[in-house]
Amino acid sequence: MTRKLFVTTALPYANGPFHIGHVMEYIQADTWVRLQRMLGHEVHFVCADDAHGAPIMIAAEKAGLTPQAFVAGIAAGRKQYLDGFHIAFDNWHSTDAPENHQLAQDIYRALRKNELIAVREVEQFFDPQKGMFLPDRFIKGECPNCGAQDQYGDNCEVCGAVYAPTDLKNPVSALTGATPVLRSSEHFFFKLSDPRCVEFLESWTQDGRLQPEVANKVREWFKRGEDGKVGLGDWDISRDAPYFGIEIPDAPGKYFYVWLDAPIGYLASLKNLFGRLGLDMDAYLADPTTEQIHFIGKDIVTFHTLFWPATLKFSGRKVPDRIYVHGFLTVNNGEKMSKSRGTGISPLKYLELGMNAEWLRYYIAAKLNARVEDIDFNPDDFIARVNSDLVGKYINIASRAAGFLHRRFGGRLSADVGVEGRVLLDGLRAHSATVCTHLDEREYGKALREVMLLADRVNEYVDRHKPWELAKTEGMDAALHDVCSVCIEAFRVLTIYLKPVLPALAAQVEAFLQVPPLQWADAQRSLGHHVIGEYKHLMQRVDPKQLDALFEPPPAALPPGGEELAPEIGIADFTKVDLRIAKIVKAEAVDGSTKLLRLTLDAGEGRLRNVFSGIAMNVAPEQLTGKLTVMVANLAPRKMKFGISEGMVLAASHADEKANPGVFVLEPFPGAAPGMRVR
Repeated sequence: MTRKLFVTTALPYANGPFHIGHVMEYIQADTWVRLQRMLGHEVHFVCADDAHGAPIMIAAEKAGLTPQAFVAGIAAGRKQYLDGFHIAFDNWHSTDAPENHQLAQDIYRALRKNELIAVREVEQFFDPQKGMFLPDRFIKGECPNCGAQDQYGDNCEVCGAVYAPTDLKNPVSALTGATPVLRSSEHFFFKLSDPRCVEFLESWTQDGRLQPEVANKVREWFKRGEDGKVGLGDWDISRDAPYFGIEIPDAPGKYFYVWLDAPIGYLASLKNLFGRLGLDMDAYLADPTTEQIHFIGKDIVTFHTLFWPATLKFSGRKVPDRIYVHGFLTVNNGEKMSKSRGTGISPLKYLELGMNAEWLRYYIAAKLNARVEDIDFNPDDFIARVNSDLVGKYINIASRAAGFLHRRFGGRLSADVGVEGRVLLDGLRAHSATVCTHLDEREYGKALREVMLLADRVNEYVDRHKPWELAKTEGMDAALHDVCSVCIEAFRVLTIYLKPVLPALAAQVEAFLQVPPLQWADAQRSLGHHVIGEYKHLMQRVDPKQLDALFEPPPAALPPGGEELAPEIGIADFTKVDLRIAKIVKAEAVDGSTKLLRLTLDAGEGRLRNVFSGIAMNVAPEQLTGKLTVMVANLAPRKMKFGISEGMVLAASHADEKANPGVFVLEPFPGAAPGMRVR
């Protein structure tokens, strides 16, 4: 029976590039999705950027950007990671998209209609200088338990105590340093304590859709007091303006807390995909055969096993069928990752070093299982698994046989491979169901161990028959043909088993074998008198120097901008550059360019200048109009595709713009006027 699968991974917060934990989760989910597609099932695999919340609003403000522009800059960097590691989402969207605004508000209205929304007065810390209520992580002070200084408003990193922000001693705003004051505000709550929610969640979390250890952990949250009531608290789902998020209907100045609208982004991404495909999402999710499956990390279990299913259930929507939880990725026997100590793994650096993405896909898959366990990245183990298993056992099978077939038999396989060959191939095919079950149950480590044991059988067959010796022995052409054909057929079967983990390598093998994309059922079929192409080496071994470079700590001497100082110049060199204050009279987008803004500048000359600036990805035109800036006034005019540029506007940026996005246009202090020279 064909399955209908709606699959997601956790939404990454749009305040920075992907880290290795994101990549691990995407590899786990992508492998599972690829298996389902090879089995002929229908899969819609989606994700999105989690774009809302106070941290993003504040980060955008520091960067001199609108939150939308800040998030767009982060989103623009996603593709290189996804493509680089062969992660094949059907759709990547944003929680700030229109679909999510509509869905979040519709779901809220349904919860309100179901009498599950309560309004209460809440007392919170307010920053009088910033003019906003402070999230817990933006309040610091002395721990009320151990007295440690400079601790956040929700827990102490020294003694581990958990507390309310109001418990902090000598609290200060992490934004301005001001002493926060307590103020009351109306907040909106989702009534998880309602008996309907409690009854549903107690059943839903214990009916087998969660991993046993997750279900056991969740069961602790339903402990009953002496009065027989479950201690589930109501969930605060609102935040006060200023806040970057989705407005609560009929509540001016109130916004949904980011964790209310973030998981709804799963549905929004699916709705966006279905809109492009001309499909009906509501009908799809209403189909009882549709399975909704989420892959998440163990740090967000609460949201996905309490808040999310209850939100869906009591807004009249489909609830998740499975929540697959994984652990974290550590380094060198459990050491916490640290970029400064050189114990972190940068996914982008990995790719930039020219390391094969499928080395990492294979290694991570070989360590993963269906339990909520942390997995460890050990450089020596990484080299051994890739070089010994993946290259030495699997790739080696093709490289030992393909050359003989091409040179001696025109690439044509032998259909009659002898009794021993048939026994070997039948034995490989007999493991199809076992490998498939392991992969389907996310026991990737077991699946790959099984495949490598099968590869050992094939290599033992090769060692017994020694095709290199058969090739030198007169009258042994038929035996050589059979042995090499068995090797290639075995290699094809093993490739099918590895394809969910190694999709790019499998595509290379398909091209070499001159066959259509391999499906799981193809393992049971023989190629017969098929003609294969010329073999070209499929994968290099890991060079230990690459691992050394990957874990090399970043240079400590660089300034915060990440860039060394330019060579020293004299005062005469500096005075050649005429820097002037200019007023941005007008700023507008340039048709046909995603990078340029056209700036009309008044530099006090009695005329206006036209300057093109490559800042469109970081700054909205309306942010610039009417502001003063600094320009290079004596730069020779430059003819561009879109017109003449008569100068250059100065802006600052980090040397590593991918990891530290943002461009900051220089703006002089009040009192400066167009035409003044910067000396």
